[in-house]
Amino acid sequence: MPIIVNENMGSSFDAFKKQASSFLKEKIVKTVRLKLTDVTPAEILTEEATNGNPRPPDTRSMAIISHAAFEVDDYWRIVEILHKRLVQFDRKNWRVPYKALIVLEHLLTHGPQRVVEEFQSDKDALKEMKDFQYVDETGFNWGARVGNLSGRVQNLLDDDEYLREERARARRLTRGIQGFGSFQRPFSMDASGFEDSLSLSSYGRCNSLYSETTGSHNRKGTLTEPDTMMDGDEECYYSMEDHPFCEIGRPANKVSLLPSSNA
Repeated sequence: MPIIVNENMGSSFDAFKKQASSFLKEKIVKTVRLKLTDVTPAEILTEEATNGNPRPPDTRSMAIISHAAFEVDDYWRIVEILHKRLVQFDRKNWRVPYKALIVLEHLLTHGPQRVVEEFQSDKDALKEMKDFQYVDETGFNWGARVGNLSGRVQNLLDDDEYLREERARARRLTRGIQGFGSFQRPFSMDASGFEDSLSLSSYGRCNSLYSETTGSHNRKGTLTEPDTMMDGDEECYYSMEDHPFCEIGRPANKVSLLPSSNA
């Protein structure tokens, strides 16, 4: 009796093999970069979140990125990637800058407040994105999606009160989710954890420690003026207990952008 081979099944299996092979190659490349270069897991994650893949950045990746941004070294690596992505915007190359815009919006509402000052220089790119027009073959209006998000980011950069309200709203939402236990597992940002799981599902070391020094740090690690937008509730939001990169009892060996509870 002849064996009938389903061509669709065969093509699906071939596609699966190609996808699995691509996945393994990507993981090997990431592992090698972590071992042989000074790249950090947060840096790689930011690159992935803002690549040309049609899929938007996932919520967990953005949460890890925004928390990593409280460490000075990772902060500069993250914002440098976002700056480069945003200035690449044009009518034909819109997806990568759009994904960078998604990450930037999350940083503005969940990350260090110095992000506001950092991206004032990108307003021309944001204005160009706000005027973008594009409808794909399915009829989806990407121009409106990109323009609306660009307008929201511009408002967050320009309006201190609006920014404060949105950060407070994000804080309430995050605490509500934590109440259901969704983010009770600590993040993993060390190389070994990154190798074990691309989702960085377990945390191996403390990448950002609560600083007793008021204010933020510049690129060389020296102190700058303290953040004047921080109110009492915001200070509580960024306390040691709330920050998943901190393990009580760890030595203070990292420079942090977290504000002091005494500020």
